[in-house]
Amino acid sequence: MKFQAVFNRDGGTFRTTDMEAYCARATEIFTARGHEITCLTVSGKEIVDTLKRLAKEKGFDVLIAGGGDGTISAAAGICWKAGLPLGVVPAGTMNLFARSLKLPLDIWEVLETLASSEVQAIDIASVNGIPFIHQFSAGMHARMVRMRERMEYSSRFGKMRASTRAALALVARPPRFEVIFDINADGRNETRDVSAISVSNNPFGANALLYADDLTTGMLGIYLADALTSTGVIHLAIDILRGRMRDNQAVTAASAKVVKMQFPKRHHGALCVIDGELQKMPRDVEIRIHAGELKVLAP
Repeated sequence: MKFQAVFNRDGGTFRTTDMEAYCARATEIFTARGHEITCLTVSGKEIVDTLKRLAKEKGFDVLIAGGGDGTISAAAGICWKAGLPLGVVPAGTMNLFARSLKLPLDIWEVLETLASSEVQAIDIASVNGIPFIHQFSAGMHARMVRMRERMEYSSRFGKMRASTRAALALVARPPRFEVIFDINADGRNETRDVSAISVSNNPFGANALLYADDLTTGMLGIYLADALTSTGVIHLAIDILRGRMRDNQAVTAASAKVVKMQFPKRHHGALCVIDGELQKMPRDVEIRIHAGELKVLAP
């Protein structure tokens, strides 16, 4: 097979990696398996445009993307639309998609795995047509990301410290907002005041990082947390850390192939999070699962 690899040199682990040596090692490993591989190393500002350009070109069988969760999410959406198989080199902080794919989280070890893996079909989701591989969220998560992004950090541990500070601030003042949701889009609307909403590409597993154990169920995971007090936020956080979010009394969990939501009292400047990136919150949201439509390299 012919592979095209694109690595974001500004993404997480790659910042402190000798990228020339890394590309040489990738070439050695893939060649030993009878493959051909071409490696490109680009900046974070160039990564998306480079991936889009390559996806339109011919001459290779699989596009490998290396970087943090933002890079991998963008690459997945591009490959989905282009019908290209995606290989993932996890170089970020959380590497949630790689965890779901059961890939090694070490950037050197994963090369051996990718070189010996086969192309498989998994699910991808979309919100108002925008693809995502992990989750759409509103409320507590969006506020925490917004507060974290206002803080200065320059490393993985700095990001973790900023996240902790943002979480503590969230406990003191949890959000509360109204949502009208229609699970399965069957016309049976329900209105509820909530503090958090998360819709995931396949249901979350029993883990503290909230990622899917299986990306082939063909279903969205839908989670709503009732309007919470500070104490309620603490209890929810504890249950999440224990991998038992579903057991929390304030959480309603469901699964569906499509969910529609409206935010009638959405204030100006309200934000949501799509695969870790802050986005302007739409008033009307439609989230769908696209079963088996994303091709990936996985063990």
